[in-house]
Amino acid sequence: MDRELVNPGTLYVVATPIGNLGDLSPRAARVLAGVDLVAAEDTRRARTLLAHVGARPRVVSLHAHSSPARVGAVIAAARAGEAVALVTDAGTPGISDPGGDLVERARAQGVPVVAVPGPSAVAAALSISGLSADRYQFLGFLPRKGPARRRLVERVAQSEWSVVIFEAANRLAATLEDLAAACGGDRPAVVARELTKVHEEARPGTLTDLAGYYREHPPRGEATIVIAGRPEPKITPDPGSARERAERLLALGLTRRDAAERLAGELGLSRNRAYALVANL
Repeated sequence: MDRELVNPGTLYVVATPIGNLGDLSPRAARVLAGVDLVAAEDTRRARTLLAHVGARPRVVSLHAHSSPARVGAVIAAARAGEAVALVTDAGTPGISDPGGDLVERARAQGVPVVAVPGPSAVAAALSISGLSADRYQFLGFLPRKGPARRRLVERVAQSEWSVVIFEAANRLAATLEDLAAACGGDRPAVVARELTKVHEEARPGTLTDLAGYYREHPPRGEATIVIAGRPEPKITPDPGSARERAERLLALGLTRRDAAERLAGELGLSRNRAYALVANL
């Protein structure tokens, strides 16, 4: 394999597969083969991946519980001229992952940071959910209990955009039940599991239906949940304002039928109510 031309003294944030090794990009493979040092959340998984691409850099552990001294040592290696790659267990480092601290400190000390983009469970789940992804919120793993959990569950309920969260298999049903209680049991959602793996599953349904299903069929592996945004609130227009708008539409030269159609669309009225309002003018 050709080695990527990596820059010395640079931190590369490298996205790795979330399940299928075939999703590792050619560029990511070349970067991993070209760097001097890999900082990995799980060194065993990292070494398996490095062996897959024939890369042999030094590997050090760097995870949520690593000491500030370990983070400092990785940055010191980059400042001494080594090319360093940051990888997580799966997916993109820094996304619901402790790697953001290393990136922040590296930037503060003048170390260039380069993204090597690739797999992301968030993007993968959204792409197959069938729910709106023009705008969305990502909340990572919810807190397990207490006010912090209730606050984020309520944020899901109030979001006008789709929301993506991660959850462990043993807490999936309980989380879906909490979401159903806050959002309403009929809120559409999709549970994506084992993404890119042999037993990949993307199960759509209401929050109530999904909670019941996973109570009866305990899942394995981590899940990505996509919850639809809250429905647009139904606004009841002020009768006076609706009548004034109807008069203006007629004054513009619209027929009564066209004015009623426009009024229904603008104010969310039923067609019958809009026709009745226009006809009484």
